[in-house]
Amino acid sequence: MSEPLPVSVVVVSRDRPEALKRCLEGVAQLQYPQFEVVVVADAAGVAAAQEMPFADNLKTVLFERANISQARNLGISHAAGEVVAFIDDDAVPEPSWLTYLIRPFDKPEVACAGGFVRARNGISYQWEARSIDARGVSEPVDVNHSRVTVFRPKGGRAIKTEGTNMAVRRDILVTLEGFDPGFAFFLDETDLNLRIMRAGHATAIVPMAEVHHGYQASPRRRPDRVPRDLFDIGASWAVFQRKYIPERERLDHWHPLRLAERRRLVSHVVAGRLEPGDVRRLMRRLDQGYGQGLARHRGGAQVSASAVSAFRAMPVRTGAGVVLTGRSWQRARLRREAAQRAEQGERVTLILLSPTALYHRVSFMPAGYWEQRGGLWGRSERDAALVRFQSFRSRVRREVLRVAQQRLISL
Repeated sequence: MSEPLPVSVVVVSRDRPEALKRCLEGVAQLQYPQFEVVVVADAAGVAAAQEMPFADNLKTVLFERANISQARNLGISHAAGEVVAFIDDDAVPEPSWLTYLIRPFDKPEVACAGGFVRARNGISYQWEARSIDARGVSEPVDVNHSRVTVFRPKGGRAIKTEGTNMAVRRDILVTLEGFDPGFAFFLDETDLNLRIMRAGHATAIVPMAEVHHGYQASPRRRPDRVPRDLFDIGASWAVFQRKYIPERERLDHWHPLRLAERRRLVSHVVAGRLEPGDVRRLMRRLDQGYGQGLARHRGGAQVSASAVSAFRAMPVRTGAGVVLTGRSWQRARLRREAAQRAEQGERVTLILLSPTALYHRVSFMPAGYWEQRGGLWGRSERDAALVRFQSFRSRVRREVLRVAQQRLISL
């Protein structure tokens, strides 16, 4: 049996130190035998990383510019693993994430792999499998949720991976010059996916490699995902056009994209989340970004061919995966126990059920354990029956079975 590939996990963070600490606590619980963590962050993020109990095992890199592609390239330069995995600071991986995500790299032709992303409720999927063409048009791809699917270049469409749950061979990233800094935010992974496809490399979709993505607030969006600024989206579309769309076709390509953004803003107005004046302001920022993107420098990224520093392995926690269960009125005591056992190195899942039909939610708590809460008769999977009467014991067993493979719980 071959040795596991050494992996570097790159986390880019800006203006979100508390989210970063939660992300790093989840990353520290990964059950993969050989991985390191590279944190590329602003001063507040670096300080937050250095507060973690495992800070000596982290590689921290100070980076203050608002450009996710440049930050990722800096992380790649410091990465000493054969494969570089990426996760956002407002996301948390399941403990099995790298175990599943790295498995397809046993095939030499696989250059890139991407997993599934759970939404804020911890149940629904925010991202599954999609392909994308050179006009930036994506469409769903049907894959088996229980196995790896490898896609080889075909028909000019690339397999789309999300920057919060993807991995790429380091030597491929070096050859392709990493992420294009012209994409300061948005379309950065899309551009890389297209270049990987055009270079003739295969991409794997790994549904079992799961990450939970929180969509934390940022200068570009509110916590409820309502836009605050569209400048970078406009700029990135202009850069994308200059790389992939013939000049004579760019206006025809831009008009539907611009209209789609306006419709999205109007839908927020109808829902009461924006005012009409916000639509005018945000569309003006979109157009300003587009104009700036037409002149923005693109390409020419610099990624170090060899790692800036030696591989710095994270210690793998050897504690068991355990499940605590109880009624909602027992939550204070059970949360204390969950936090204590997580601090002792166990991977803890706490299931709290109320005598209701409330929908279930799953969260990774700052204290380092997973918490699922909802009604004894309520939905977890959103396509299940609205109400399903069952005993406490059978419901707990059903929910443990649902997460056992990702959470690495022995039944």
